Amino acid sequence: MGPVLAGVLQMLALMAALALAYVPLGDHMARVYSSGRHWRVEKWIYRGIGADPDTEMRWPAYLRGVLAFSAAGVLFLYLLQRLQGVLPLSLGFRSIDPDQAFNTAVSFVTNTNWQSYYGEQAMGHVVQTAGLAVQNFVSAAVGIAVAVALVRGFARSRTGELGNFWADMVRGVTRILLPGAFLAAIVLVACGVIQNFSGIHEVGQFVGGSQQWNGGAVASQEAVKELGTNGGGYFNANSAHPFENPTPFTNLFEIFLLLVIPFSLTRTFGVMVGSVRQGYAILAAMATIWVGFVALMMWTEFAHHGPALQLAGGAYEGKEVRFGVGASSIFAVSTTLTSTGAVDSFHSSFTGLGGGITLLGMMLGEIAPGGTGSGLYGMLVMAVIAVFIAGLMVGRTPEYLGKKIGTREIKLAACYILVTPALVLVLTACATALPTPAHSMANTGAHGFSEILYAYTSAANNNGSAFAGLNANTQWFNTTLGLAMVLGRFLPMVFVLALAGSLAGQRPVPVTAGTLRTEKPLFTGLLVGAILIITGLTYFPALALGPLAEGLAA
Repeated sequence: MGPVLAGVLQMLALMAALALAYVPLGDHMARVYSSGRHWRVEKWIYRGIGADPDTEMRWPAYLRGVLAFSAAGVLFLYLLQRLQGVLPLSLGFRSIDPDQAFNTAVSFVTNTNWQSYYGEQAMGHVVQTAGLAVQNFVSAAVGIAVAVALVRGFARSRTGELGNFWADMVRGVTRILLPGAFLAAIVLVACGVIQNFSGIHEVGQFVGGSQQWNGGAVASQEAVKELGTNGGGYFNANSAHPFENPTPFTNLFEIFLLLVIPFSLTRTFGVMVGSVRQGYAILAAMATIWVGFVALMMWTEFAHHGPALQLAGGAYEGKEVRFGVGASSIFAVSTTLTSTGAVDSFHSSFTGLGGGITLLGMMLGEIAPGGTGSGLYGMLVMAVIAVFIAGLMVGRTPEYLGKKIGTREIKLAACYILVTPALVLVLTACATALPTPAHSMANTGAHGFSEILYAYTSAANNNGSAFAGLNANTQWFNTTLGLAMVLGRFLPMVFVLALAGSLAGQRPVPVTAGTLRTEKPLFTGLLVGAILIITGLTYFPALALGPLAEGLAA
């Protein structure tokens, strides 16, 4: 079997698995967020944090819950890292420096999981499990909660109430992420991923030193790392490390995990708004972009130039032989079109155009299918933009799901789509203009520029992957990337929740002969076109200076 055919077959198998999980998981999540019952363990949690899960919240109260919970998470994780040197099971590692502790705390709380450290050489068992792994669960649950609040905004009318943040967040953990991660961890352990609290072992010696490895609760963290679209690896090599991802099957299974919730949330959306066909339309837009990006990535990585790449059968630099070019291409596209950021190969070693595809996937806003929750609310905001564009073309007040898209709604949607590009482009310009940040670049020219552009794109979009070659463990990058992660996560949430509150307060608009049918393929095509055009107009100059220049020069 040729490598191209193997890659295509793996993509088809992945699509079949996602299709099988789509309806049951999507319906289950709809029941989770529509149920009025509370589990006993959930009641204990509410009592412990002093929350009343039955109190409905308007969007400002919901937002305060999101921000307060996240701020507490940043503080706790920061202190845990700063005290690591005196904690048990620290494996002898020292406490983390202040700027790096801030960067890491912000990174995991914002679901970014950017890592400017070597996991196996910096973090002990307590920080990994009680700090980082816990945030992998709750940060993903926060994203789903905000998405559900926006869905309720479309589903409800003549009320400003969007549900209860504490109930939504806790249910996301106890009823979706914990059971899913538990089952996934069992599969990973059965396939060879390690799970222990072992210390440091010397596994080999060489002239001038020795090679050492430490164990850890890897399978449990790997499961939620992918399922919650977090991406932070226990080891520096991330999912390219055999302790995290030992076989081609585990590689495909991990891709399945990072895609299954974001895709299935479109079913949840359709059920909650009373029209599963609306969910299918959003799913079709996501799937079209994902399939297109996978096909483009495989083409760029298999369409090799030069005798070395031709003899190898593809661009193998930076890729694991046990996975091959096809599987690495699927993983790279999936991890950058979601907010995962996990890697089974090194994106800096992809071809110039291949690296550009990973960048473009994040620049789209990671909405195809996007992160847990963030992908759905990002795509729904783009749907509002697409409806507005359609309304302008026919001279009619735009409507979506029975709600008028007026001045307030379109302003909030516009602010949403402008926040991330502003962060990415301004911070990239500052880093390239100032003398100190440029010293962190391992490469010059177009590829060096791509390293910096990729770092800020990844941080502001809460992805967390990186172009290898950039030394991001400096005060400049730890601080600015941390700020990009905070603003890129929570400013869009402000606009999403404000939009949800505005929609929930409206009266439903009856469907007429002139209403745009947003469940039809025509609207799906309009939505995909709007996404690609808006992104292209925003980022094309930056892409032209980096990956496009490198790819065309090859």
